[in-house]
Amino acid sequence: MKKLSLVAKIGIGMLIGVIIGVLAIFWGGGEFVLNWVKPFGTIFISMLKLIAIPLILVSLIDGISNMTDTSKLSRIGGKTIGLYIATTVLAITIALVLANFVNPGSFISPEKRTELNEKFAKDVQIRQQAAEGVKSARPLQMMEDIVPDNLFTALSTNGQMLQVIFFAFLFGIAMVMTKSEYSAPVKAFFNGVNAIILNIVDLIMKYAPIGVMALIAGLIVDVTGDDPKDALSLFAALGVYGLTVIAGLAFMIFGFYPVVISLFTKIKYRNFFKAIFPAQLLAFSTSSSAATLPVTMECVEKNLGVSEEVTSFVLPMGATVNMDGTSIHQAISAVFIAVAFGHHLTLVDQLTIVVTATLSSIGAAAVPGAGLIMLVIVLGAIGVDPAGLALIIALDRPLDMLRTVVNVTGDATVATIVASSEGELNHIPENVE
Repeated sequence: MKKLSLVAKIGIGMLIGVIIGVLAIFWGGGEFVLNWVKPFGTIFISMLKLIAIPLILVSLIDGISNMTDTSKLSRIGGKTIGLYIATTVLAITIALVLANFVNPGSFISPEKRTELNEKFAKDVQIRQQAAEGVKSARPLQMMEDIVPDNLFTALSTNGQMLQVIFFAFLFGIAMVMTKSEYSAPVKAFFNGVNAIILNIVDLIMKYAPIGVMALIAGLIVDVTGDDPKDALSLFAALGVYGLTVIAGLAFMIFGFYPVVISLFTKIKYRNFFKAIFPAQLLAFSTSSSAATLPVTMECVEKNLGVSEEVTSFVLPMGATVNMDGTSIHQAISAVFIAVAFGHHLTLVDQLTIVVTATLSSIGAAAVPGAGLIMLVIVLGAIGVDPAGLALIIALDRPLDMLRTVVNVTGDATVATIVASSEGELNHIPENVE
């Protein structure tokens, strides 16, 4: 009998989670799921986050220290940042074209708009307060924040990933500049630690089907609450908006990325998709690019054949600055809320959305719900009341799961293109189990 692959096990876990969640809301077992099932999902996410920062630090230092050519490092960095910005701008542009064509905001009645504003007023206030700190930042605050004043403080939270990348980058370059007689023991240490961390990732992934099952079951109970009929009527009112966002996200995965992969690499998109599918499943379950990062790196390196030095540099940066899915969501949501509140968007407003959504996505935390905080800034930039956030909060978590899949796929796409351009693809994937 053939042994089940990890993808199959995770898929089965998701299916069981859906069954448990649906049974719970119809048979009154929601409290049981939240108290006795969901915690196993929380533990799984915590384990992934536990290993994320050590993995980024060690793998990035290890990868950079293997580059004896500093000009190559500069070249890879330039390509990475350029591709991330280009894909983000294109994603936002595609989303705006789609949102203007469908015009989902016109499907919300004034009565439903008032009802949603009242129902989610408290949640909106929390997001507005979180966004205040971002809006009050100085023009060069982002550059200031990249440089840590204390390494251990940066290592203590997943929210300071760029600071960890900066230190790892600095440390790796210094190792390249140091005489081999001094750097060799340090390099051997990081090589060993990197191998151990990858084994830890493998151990954590053995628990993935259980963790995914618990996350999905808990999500269904959280979203629907005690009255599934009320949840269904709410989702029906927002259906056109949700389908528009999903269409934009689907276009990126099944339209845009396949074209880019076929143009710049020799990999067939079907094989590319199969190679990163475990990371996509995990992204869908966790709604966090940061939590998915260890698995994304493993899939890109082992399944796609991208070299360790490219993987360890491109993907950690992508988890922080590349948010194609989040950008699509922000652009469509901004148009939806503006139209629902009777705000006519001019061409200047649309360009403002492109610029603001691009800049805000660069600094967005790779955690669930961060997109809503950034959306407050986008809405403010075009003169729309951030209270309109109440219209979309009910659908945010399911859409967050989908846009995280796009974020992770975009990271893997850029890593593969950069590796192909540098001759750093160790093998061309054909059939991936």
